[in-house]
Amino acid sequence: MMDDSKPEECKVCFINYDEELHRPRTLPCGHTFCSQCIKDTIKNGQLKCPSCRVVHSATAATQFPISYGMEALLKKFRNMQVTSVGPESPKSGQDHTRGIGKKLQSVVQEQKSSISNLIRKCDAVLSQLGKYQGQVRDWKTQHHQLQNKLYDLVEQNKVALELLKQEDTSVVNMTTEGGAGKKQLQTMLDCLDTVTTIQEVDTTCDEADQYSVQAEDWIQKCQELFPNFIIAGTSVKLQENIKKALDMMTRETVTTDVPVLLEDSGSTVMEKVEKITGDIHLKLTVDHLRGMSKAVKRLVEAGLVLGVHQNQDDLRYSRITLQDGQLYLHVLQHQPPPPTHAHTIQVMEVMEEMELSSSRVFLDLTWPGSTRGRLHIQLNTNNTSLARQFMLLCTGQHPSGSSFLNTKLLEVMEKGEPGECVRGGDYQHNDGRGGRSLLSHQNYQRQESGSAGAVWSWSEPWSSYSAQFVISTRERTGRGKWPYVFGEVVSGLDVVRAAVNHSDITEVTVVDCGVVLAL
Repeated sequence: MMDDSKPEECKVCFINYDEELHRPRTLPCGHTFCSQCIKDTIKNGQLKCPSCRVVHSATAATQFPISYGMEALLKKFRNMQVTSVGPESPKSGQDHTRGIGKKLQSVVQEQKSSISNLIRKCDAVLSQLGKYQGQVRDWKTQHHQLQNKLYDLVEQNKVALELLKQEDTSVVNMTTEGGAGKKQLQTMLDCLDTVTTIQEVDTTCDEADQYSVQAEDWIQKCQELFPNFIIAGTSVKLQENIKKALDMMTRETVTTDVPVLLEDSGSTVMEKVEKITGDIHLKLTVDHLRGMSKAVKRLVEAGLVLGVHQNQDDLRYSRITLQDGQLYLHVLQHQPPPPTHAHTIQVMEVMEEMELSSSRVFLDLTWPGSTRGRLHIQLNTNNTSLARQFMLLCTGQHPSGSSFLNTKLLEVMEKGEPGECVRGGDYQHNDGRGGRSLLSHQNYQRQESGSAGAVWSWSEPWSSYSAQFVISTRERTGRGKWPYVFGEVVSGLDVVRAAVNHSDITEVTVVDCGVVLAL
């Protein structure tokens, strides 16, 4: 049983507590020991209380709080001892600063308080570092386990290679044997062409029969031996497993600049660790995009935010980018699955937040000898059905997956004259023969315009060409206006005019399209 008659000393090393190596620390079970003894007692992440034998999880002595009450009691105890020495000793509550003025004493006390606060902060950080060290060691253990599994895979691959080497040798031997047999049969065939007597015929036929039996046996043996189902099955299955592992490793290679949603520099070490592990699996929402915090902005700028759209077995992804302070949802495409540290959001959720009245789509055009140019088109709510159809073809949301991506402009009409315009949008045949309607257009209302920048349907909304669009580049004066107008170019009309002046309009291609996100 431990002696409690000397509270000023550690019950393990019997050294008096101090403010350095032997600071008193209290375990969760309530017993107090010095920092050095606690450090020496920790083994394999555990500490057994020397007093009650209760086991505590610990990796460092700093995980346990300092007993400030014990320190205060010992300090008072020491002051009492000094007072009892004689009349020259300072009174209780006084120290060696008694000889200085009250103002200086105040400065000293303030400095002592500041240092004490800093010590407590150091203890808190040391405690966090102790916990983080435990987390780091857990991660190391997990990596070692994964490494062992990779080694197992490598060993399995070595075994498979050895089996395939044996199989290759068997195939070579059988090929050599079969080649020799074939050569003998060829010789017999030549001999049968030169026989002249009954004896030669009998002898040659007997010999040919013998070689024929050997050839039949060889063929039967090949059928029985090859392929070796165990070797072939092992090889194919192992190749698939290794390819999957390598593919995942290639897609998810960890880089030091992968953004993580860490914004609060005042968080503790372990709070940030929890933030990292949590943000990797964060489910991004429309609210995150709408709020556009610095962390989300970093994710978007790094290309780690994607829209996802699934229709039955058809899975497609859409890039979400940030340019000039504006969010863009690009056309859906079949792409490799994103790495797990990327964040996805349902395209439908994003589009549900969009009002057609505020919807603005974009087309990126390019042609030989030019740089890519972007035009923005504001959709017109007076022609709802045609506007919705145009948006579907910009985003690729329609179940058919149809879009304007990689379509070309088809012709320039009235070039150089008032009413100049350019036609495009044949998503079916890309030559002007297609562009059937994707919607019923029951809500169609006729809308006319003669202004430059008007965007209108090439034919009646109910025709088989209504998805083809026309963009006017010059105002139409003195004649009737264009019908079936559903949008207006609000920026980038100069790009279309430059395309019209290109020598071959069919070389102008829509290389990207999508919608501007007004969340």
